[in-house]
Amino acid sequence: MSEILTALQIRQMIARGDASAEEVTRYFLQRIEFMNPRIHALTTVTAEAAITRARELDAQRTKPSLAAAPLWGMPFADKDLVDRAGVPTTFGSRAFLDYTPKESAPLVCDMDAAGGISLGKTNVPELGFPAYAENKLPGGGARNPWDVTRDPGGSSGGAAAAVAAHMLPFAPGNDGGGSVRIPAAACGLVGLKPSRGRVPGASGIDSLAGLVVGGPVARTVEDAALLLDGMCHGAGRYSLRAPANATLVAAGSFVAALRENVGQLRVGWNTWSPWTSAYSIEIDPGVKQVFDGALRTVESLGHRVEHVEPSPFPAYVEAFRAVWMGGAAALTLLDSAMDRLEPLTAWLIRTGKTHSAGELAGALATLARFEASIIADYAPYDVVLTPMLASVAPLRGSFDQEDGERNFVQQCQFTPFTSYLNVSGLPAISLPVGQATPPGGGEPLPVAVQAIGRPGDEVTLLQFGAQLQEVYRWQERQAPEVA
Repeated sequence: MSEILTALQIRQMIARGDASAEEVTRYFLQRIEFMNPRIHALTTVTAEAAITRARELDAQRTKPSLAAAPLWGMPFADKDLVDRAGVPTTFGSRAFLDYTPKESAPLVCDMDAAGGISLGKTNVPELGFPAYAENKLPGGGARNPWDVTRDPGGSSGGAAAAVAAHMLPFAPGNDGGGSVRIPAAACGLVGLKPSRGRVPGASGIDSLAGLVVGGPVARTVEDAALLLDGMCHGAGRYSLRAPANATLVAAGSFVAALRENVGQLRVGWNTWSPWTSAYSIEIDPGVKQVFDGALRTVESLGHRVEHVEPSPFPAYVEAFRAVWMGGAAALTLLDSAMDRLEPLTAWLIRTGKTHSAGELAGALATLARFEASIIADYAPYDVVLTPMLASVAPLRGSFDQEDGERNFVQQCQFTPFTSYLNVSGLPAISLPVGQATPPGGGEPLPVAVQAIGRPGDEVTLLQFGAQLQEVYRWQERQAPEVA
């Protein structure tokens, strides 16, 4: 496997018998051993358990088992916010260095049932709150394979860095305010936030305001579809489910749905953000240039492209802040552990505890009204395009590590287009359509657009992304730090 293959190609090799699960697992463990000291994308590597698991799968190999398990024999790594029994979960925090769960989280169980092989845990910022990857664990946060002096984004930063450095063929993440899409964009990858209720083991329905859902990070649209099939492999755990897409139902899987042409779409676009009512939001000229070029490309593909401006909603800012802080305040932590938290996390928790239950209930009601407003504004469009981030990947250390509130504002300015899709529950995908030179100079870094879909319509987003992938061929680019 000296050639860099896509995840789908590797899965097809396994299905044909051209490679065993153990061979594929050992290959990626070697990649981790070689690259992780420089990129620090994984905090824990479970090599022995992974090889044992691969051998068990190989011993059970039959065509029916392969067909029934979409990720059969495929390596991945769990995000270090998600429990796997017997493997430490640090949550990116010094306060949890001694925590080893006894039970696995639902998504972990579903990934195993889909035939996947976990190689360990991917690095995260503290408790997953930041949009960057830094933390104060031994070795610190993950580095961006495009430039190790830059951040890979967060909170699924380790997952994205591992995929970009070819330490993993793909990786699951979770996204509460952009945490799959942000690092995918910063690392030149595809990152999909599914609709609320789509992924059974990480549906968002059990999280405050329904914000946090599980989604795939991958090099190609097809690989993202494959991993999404695996993440959706589990049985429903809640009565509420994302709407079924007719194309998906007919095809039977997200990968199979990609065989259908997307057709002509009505595509809206904007550079609107709900955060502009409170904070100064500026898009870097290089990012804006790539975005404008992408709009021209979409139009040249025969789609109908027009501007759409969502209705003003100034109440969004305080409501989202209150809910974000409410989620932090709900964490169960000993008073002694507070001293080991980073300033941003401590500020979120302490400020959140000053809010009453009535204030939190009011904020949740406000965000529910915002959800209805955005869905109505975007309803006429098959896809809505925005920039993914306001800038390319920032230098490590760019976010204030002493003042929690200033840090929060900086994150909103870096990622002004992401959180409102978590609030609305709409599917959204990050697509790496270009590169831009960082302010102040340097080598070009990835730039992505965000495509937003209708409720339950990941299929159109994936088909649209596949069409852009044919034009931009981003899967052929390789991060300079990757050997």
